[in-house]
Amino acid sequence: MDGNRAPWRRASLSIAAMLLLGACSGHHLGFGSHDGDIHAFPDHYKSDIPSAMHAYLSDPSGIRDASISEPMLKSISAGTRYLACLRFNGKQNNGAYSGERQIAAVFLAGRFDDFIDPIAAREPCNSAAYTPFPELEKLQR
Repeated sequence: MDGNRAPWRRASLSIAAMLLLGACSGHHLGFGSHDGDIHAFPDHYKSDIPSAMHAYLSDPSGIRDASISEPMLKSISAGTRYLACLRFNGKQNNGAYSGERQIAAVFLAGRFDDFIDPIAAREPCNSAAYTPFPELEKLQR
């Protein structure tokens, strides 16, 4: 009876190995991978950024001189991502204006992911063309 089970055991091991290798090779061919989606253009960047600023700033009200760039693909420490550069004059914790700040909004798969701090934003935002961003100036607490 053991002789009858040996072919089935070999066949099931062979099938399991083929399925495992097939899953691995499918990943390398792009099946099951969403790498192309990582660089999707952020169509709603102008509405995503004000929403995120509520969490980023302690007081998002009264922002002055806000401007924004169109999203552009740039290389940063996390890889190549769409960035939208921002300039604005926001309030400090004491209510006084801090002066112009520059940050970059990072997008992953077409959605807001994070802000890059002012020092890291200088390099990718040096060549940015800014336009007024009144949506940011209308934020309330």
